[in-house]
Formats: sequence, structure tokens, C-alpha cells
Amino acid sequence: MLSNFKYMRTFTFTASLMKINMIKANPIITVTAAFVLFFSFGFMTDNIQAQTKSTQSVQTKPKSTVPVTKSTQAVQTKPKSTQTGTKSTQTKPKPVQKTSKPVPVKPKEAGTIKIGTQIWAMANLNVSIFRNGDTIPEAKTNQEWVIAGESGKPAWCWYNNDQRNGQKYGKLYNWYAVNDPRGLAPAGWTLPTDADWTKLMFYLGGQQMSGKKLKSDSGWIDGNIGTNESGFTGLPGGYRIENGMFLNLGSIGTWWSVTESKALTAVDFYLSLSGSLGRSSNPKQRGESVRCIKP
Repeated sequence: MLSNFKYMRTFTFTASLMKINMIKANPIITVTAAFVLFFSFGFMTDNIQAQTKSTQSVQTKPKSTVPVTKSTQAVQTKPKSTQTGTKSTQTKPKPVQKTSKPVPVKPKEAGTIKIGTQIWAMANLNVSIFRNGDTIPEAKTNQEWVIAGESGKPAWCWYNNDQRNGQKYGKLYNWYAVNDPRGLAPAGWTLPTDADWTKLMFYLGGQQMSGKKLKSDSGWIDGNIGTNESGFTGLPGGYRIENGMFLNLGSIGTWWSVTESKALTAVDFYLSLSGSLGRSSNPKQRGESVRCIKP
């Protein structure tokens, strides 16, 4: 555009000189030169306007890129659908979490047997924790057993400290474990009183007749088995005396009651080689079997 402006100035100057000369020469030539000058100037003006329009059209071309930008924005918004997919994926595990919640497992309850109006457990107690979750101390050595008994503390053991005996006969407990306020019997159970044992005895025919009906039909030495007519399955699990010694496995079974007889003794019941059910009072330090009853 600047070059055209210079050209126009040069052309105007030249035309002026021509005009002066032509006036002197001939008026007709002057008119002709003026017409040529006007036509040339119009041509140059049209040319300049055309160039200006083309320049403006080039400058406005970026406006056409706006739709491209919009399409680019549309592409950028695609991740929104991906986020939606992610949200739906995150919500899928919720039903699984509901079903995968751990279900509380209740302790296995010993089998029961109904004898008259009473419901007894079919096996001797074999727990090592109180009902509240506290641990019952195990006394393995004779010294540990003696210390627990003399201090009036609860204790348990397996006969001869052999776990295999525990699987068959259950544990032996001193009476301090039986009487502990934390609860030796599992939830839903209780421990029998002197009156509970006596009621069982008389329902089965009294002291002389009940023993044979309570004794198991195997496991007794010298063939002194019972009929187990009651389903009680009384086994000869022996016991542990105050100094820690173990006695009479296979020939005697003893069970505590919660009934205290004197300051240092409590009531227990026992089965022996005879067919009777005996009742006695023994030191609380002694280790005996325990059989639970439903309240």
C-alpha cells in the first residue's frame, strides 16, 4: 500500500508538469491528460480498496477457528462421561460390602439331654475362659496347683496335664473356679446345686439305682460299666487332690455342685465302680469335673 502511495505522488507530480506543458501547447491535450489522470487515479483507488478488503478478509479468518475451538471443548468434555462411569463402578461394590460383613459366630453349644424336667449337658465342661471373657489360669505343676488352692484362686488342668484326656473327660476345676462371680458356665447355662443333683438322683430311682443309669456303657475298668439309660454318659475322669497329685482315672468320676458345705469344703457327687451315685463334701482345692445344666 505504501508503494502505491509513492507511485501516486510521483504520477501526480509528472502529470502536473505535463499539464503545464500541454496548456501551453494545446487545450485539447490538457483535457485528455486530465481524463487519463482521473481514470488512472480511479484505477489505483479501486486497486487499494481491493487490497484492503483482501487484507481484512485474511484478518477475519481466525473467526472461522472458533467452531474448531468449540469442537475441541467438546472433546475435552468427554472425560465427564468417564467420571460418570467411575462413579457407577464405585457404587457397584456396596451390595458386596453388605453381604461381606462378618457374621458373629456363636460358640458351639454342648449337646443336651432331658432327664425328667431337667436339661443337662451331655459332656463335661472344657472351657478355659470365664463367661465375661477373662482367662482361667491353668495350673500345670503341683506347686502351681497348691498355690492356687491355698490362696483361694481359680485354676484348671487336664488329668495328668495331658490334653488328650481333656478331649474325652473335659477339664478338672477347683471349686474357686466354680464359684467365681465371672461365671464358669457359658452363656445360657448354669452350674448345678446340691438340690439339682439330688433331684436327678431321685428321678432315676434313688442313690442305689441312679448310678448305673448315669454311668457310660464303656470306659470303666474291670467291666464296671453302666447302662447309660439316662443319656448322661458319666465317665470316670478321676480327680486331682490338694497337693497336686492325680488319682483314679478309669474308676471314679466326680462332679462339683455350687453348694458350699463348710468354709473350706463344698458338696460334690461321684460315680464309682459300684452302681450307686454318691454324695460327699470335699476340700475346695480339689480338682473335679463340672457338668452344666439349663436354668
